[in-house]
Amino acid sequence: MRLLKLLLSIALLAGFSLIVVMFVFAIRPLELRATPLEFNIPFGVGLRAASKAMAQSGIDFSPWQFSLLGRMLGKDSNIKAGSYEIDVGVTPLQLLDKLTLGDVSEGEIVIIEGKRFSQLRAALDAYPFVRHDTTGLSNGQILGLIGAAEVYPEGLFAPDTYLFSKNSSDVDILRRAYHAMQQRLIQEWEKRDIKLPYSQPYEALIMASIVEKETGIAADRPQVAAVFLNRLRSGMPLQTDPTVIYGLGEQFDGNLRKRDLQADTPYNSYTRLGLPPTPIAMPGVASLQAVLNPPTTDKYYFVARGDGSSEFSRTLEEHNRAVARYQKHTGEPG
Repeated sequence: MRLLKLLLSIALLAGFSLIVVMFVFAIRPLELRATPLEFNIPFGVGLRAASKAMAQSGIDFSPWQFSLLGRMLGKDSNIKAGSYEIDVGVTPLQLLDKLTLGDVSEGEIVIIEGKRFSQLRAALDAYPFVRHDTTGLSNGQILGLIGAAEVYPEGLFAPDTYLFSKNSSDVDILRRAYHAMQQRLIQEWEKRDIKLPYSQPYEALIMASIVEKETGIAADRPQVAAVFLNRLRSGMPLQTDPTVIYGLGEQFDGNLRKRDLQADTPYNSYTRLGLPPTPIAMPGVASLQAVLNPPTTDKYYFVARGDGSSEFSRTLEEHNRAVARYQKHTGEPG
């Protein structure tokens, strides 16, 4: 009986001592190898494996002790995967709360107006804080994953700055950008001039992508949109170099030649009337607004002045004089 009481006393003392040790551990600031310190908790790992990963990343603690703290508080199964950032002064208790709340550090990626989908994919592939789930997938497979009804990705993603939890999937970022563009397009389409010759929002998106590539300064955007609208209405070819360049694809070496303008492709707006089959880039909101509510103008031509702005002309004769004035070589209609 005495032995049993002794063992019970020892157990109670050990238990009390453990509680004291764990209490002190829980509230004492952790030592960090660097500050701020970033670390990543992979998907699907438990608290024990997460504790080892944090220790390896530079948090000076015993993984078993942190894991035990989580179990004692009933939080060992509630940690969230993701990238985290902690600073000097953080305690194990605060760190545990951070992990269970999923208070992850944020990444940021910018989708730039006028860029192609291939460039967006390359930027996502190179971004270190993104989970690259689209690696090896075709464009069509990506569109399927984000729930897009379209069969071609160009122009479908809204230029903007996107914040996300680090280690988020690139699929999630693309899905957000796709739905953002759908929302913008619908909003601007509902405010459009009903006299426009576009039968569906996608046609306006195509034109907006052309305007995006043709404008050097924002002030010229509405006039450029109006010029292309005049050509479209009158049955003229759009005659815009960016569509030809897009159609050339990887064959384009930075120098657009006369033979390129004469080589027929679905995107050659010199040899074919109307709009190209798809957008050629990702247009911003301003281009959508310019295309769907363009000003009235009698201009049919424009040429770059060399400072980012354009000279607009009513007739081909006026345009040729402007070309001679601003360009050393003979140019085609802008």
